Amino acid sequence: MSVTPYGFARTPEKGLARLHWAEIGWAVEGQPPETAELRALRGLEIEWPAAEVPELALDGLLRLAAAGIPLTAGRAAPWVPADLAALLTDHAWLDHAPDGTARCLAALRREEHSVRLRRLAHPTPTPKISIVMSTKRPGLVGAALAQMERQRGVSTEVLLGLHGVAYEQVRAAVESCALPVTWVEAPASMPFGEVLNRAAALAGGDFLAKWDDDDWYGPHHLSDLVMALTYAGADVVGTTAEFFYLEPLKATIRRTTFASGADYPSEVWSDHVAGGTILLPRAKFQEIGGFPGVSQAVDLEFLKAAHAAGARIYRTHGLGYVLRRGLSDEHTWRLPLAHFLKVAANQWRGFRPSLLVEAA
Repeated sequence: MSVTPYGFARTPEKGLARLHWAEIGWAVEGQPPETAELRALRGLEIEWPAAEVPELALDGLLRLAAAGIPLTAGRAAPWVPADLAALLTDHAWLDHAPDGTARCLAALRREEHSVRLRRLAHPTPTPKISIVMSTKRPGLVGAALAQMERQRGVSTEVLLGLHGVAYEQVRAAVESCALPVTWVEAPASMPFGEVLNRAAALAGGDFLAKWDDDDWYGPHHLSDLVMALTYAGADVVGTTAEFFYLEPLKATIRRTTFASGADYPSEVWSDHVAGGTILLPRAKFQEIGGFPGVSQAVDLEFLKAAHAAGARIYRTHGLGYVLRRGLSDEHTWRLPLAHFLKVAANQWRGFRPSLLVEAA
């Protein structure tokens, strides 16, 4: 049985099925659980074995969780670890009725539950990550650093590219940050990609992660990326660009399809990930040749270069990330607000990220 979430389906075709203990171990409808068939289910409801078989049973549950299969139980057996027991008996994700589409809240809550289970099933050593961020907006640096500080399960350093910004303009934010911060100053005329490369040249971490100054990141953002890169065996990883906050409209939208109407899934191999979420081993970054020295579409050109170099790119869930969109001329990715409204599967007033962002 596959033990990664690759191929996770946002919109299951069927409801809950019963997971029970048989002579062969855990079974669904009397048969060993096969991931491909389980993808069509909303999830599995656990019926605990009468006798205690913790080693075999726990291993089987963790394999299902590692595959991204949503699991639930009315109670937890006494041999189940406390963190897993808390997730299995948390039924909040079942409170919304599914309607068979990716836009329903039931599908979103189900995927959030799946991600929480994956984190328990795919433990990774604490990696050292070099976060690279270039900014022309000193007023955003403090909030960006605060989000970096709350990252869990990782050790981080910050490499700040001040793009036409003097250090004095961000000194207070940097000095109040608990993380090690190194910065470089670059003239406003320097291409964006070159600024990123100057900052990245100072990296000492095992991984390099790109960070955008105006977006929102959940506290497991980096650890989820490392987890996905590890279980997928990828060279480069990033998330779906799924949640957007449209600042002029004070609205949040979620997209689950491309403008063409084609599905925009997570947990797939792809040549496209959200640019503000790119993460890869530092050695692979150097092998690819760093960021292209261009002013526009740096992320897109980097992904093209990575693909051309034979790098395997994996796209994981985007539930811990929100892109901020202002007017189109404020971004290097220039699309009108109408485009985002067109592709919205969900639209809410105000700031409404996924629960995995853990926003105040």
